[in-house]
Amino acid sequence: MKSGKWLALILIGMLAVLAGCGAADQPAEETQTGQSAVSDNDVSDLNWRVPSFTYTNQNNETVGLDDLKGKVWLADFIFTRCPNVCPPMTANMSKVQEALKQAGVKAEIVSFTVDPEHDQPEQLRVFAEKHHADLNSWHFLTGYSLEEIQKLTQEAFKGSISQQEGPSPDVPLLVNHPTQFYLIDQNGKVVKFYDGLKPDAGQIVQDVKNLQK
Repeated sequence: MKSGKWLALILIGMLAVLAGCGAADQPAEETQTGQSAVSDNDVSDLNWRVPSFTYTNQNNETVGLDDLKGKVWLADFIFTRCPNVCPPMTANMSKVQEALKQAGVKAEIVSFTVDPEHDQPEQLRVFAEKHHADLNSWHFLTGYSLEEIQKLTQEAFKGSISQQEGPSPDVPLLVNHPTQFYLIDQNGKVVKFYDGLKPDAGQIVQDVKNLQK
């Protein structure tokens, strides 16, 4: 890979994922820092790998990287008290899940909460059902500390998570977190990312198919 492209992708990996729920007074689209700097979202040459983990899903069942081995999966970051970007991101991921099903393509989906202290399995299940998630192949994960998910996000996705107190009782917490969808291959390697607020479901389906050939 040419050095210029490598540096551009590193920049996107660090800048684009900073967007999140922190800018509650701005339109969600304006929080997408740097997303348009390059059009190539392929990071397969950068060797981003998901470290081993074992967490708890919305059914209070353990789910870990070993359970995803040999499978293609998508990942994103959300929290149930999110005042802006997480509901549309989750609705978009639900549409991607439906597109995969319609195409007869199998893929797992993992949504990591960035508010693990509040988001227990019960809250995550209500949130998932509200957004019509098919929980047969979609795991909403919790059961870790904020520091743990910050470390995983940095190591695997070159992103960051930070929390701050919200402006009102109706919005008690703001979190800066990645707003991308990430495509991970059968060996736990991140190969692509997509704008979670404007994903191209057809492209994601095709990319999953390509990994399964």
